[in-house]
Amino acid sequence: MQAQSYPGTLYGIGVGPGDPELVPVKSARILGQVDIVYTAASTKNDYSLAVQIAREFIPATTRVEKLHFPMTHDHGTKKRAWRDNARQIISGLEKGESAAFLTLGDPLTYSTYGYLLRYIRSQAPDIPVATIPGITSYQAAAACLNLPLVEGEESLMVVSGARGGQRLRQMSRKPETVVFLKAYRNVDDISAAIAESDCYEHHVAVSRCGRPDQRVIQDIDTLSSQRPDYWTLIIAKRKKRNGPYID
Repeated sequence: MQAQSYPGTLYGIGVGPGDPELVPVKSARILGQVDIVYTAASTKNDYSLAVQIAREFIPATTRVEKLHFPMTHDHGTKKRAWRDNARQIISGLEKGESAAFLTLGDPLTYSTYGYLLRYIRSQAPDIPVATIPGITSYQAAAACLNLPLVEGEESLMVVSGARGGQRLRQMSRKPETVVFLKAYRNVDDISAAIAESDCYEHHVAVSRCGRPDQRVIQDIDTLSSQRPDYWTLIIAKRKKRNGPYID
């Protein structure tokens, strides 16, 4: 009787915000063992910051394949890319190859991996999947600022800034801390929404957190006069009742 062939395992790997020393030990070990490493790249180029961050943990003999995802608002185009790239990953896994999909930050927080995982599970539900958490950009930004995100019974809202500050405006009760990711295109509207709320005493922007060219912008209004980097986030905090957050 022919032995049953089991599919390879897919590992979702979060490589953190930018500093290779923040790549989880477990992720580094897995990257040294898998047959192939996948990562997302734009259809306009083959550059992958995730691969650059994790490069020292990927053996020279390991194949690295960049899957192209179009930067578009057309949902049909994006769905086709997710489906086709999921099929490519499944093809290797069904041959018994183990694979890692790299993503910046955490693989389940505003990540291409989350969409791919949905398609892989729908097309090949028996494929083994293991997701390894990673440090998010806003966690790293708070650490570089020595800024507590939440304490006691406070609440934290993490939101995409791709549509500006509208989500904050819609909330009748504002959270004590709000983080805007993907803030680079809409810094003016995000800044306006923070000002309109009239309850956030401290706000700061961090660009390319964990990278050698990291920037901290204390006055977010100045972002309107310059083009913010793609990797820019904004943290806003309400006034603390028992004293200021920043000494």
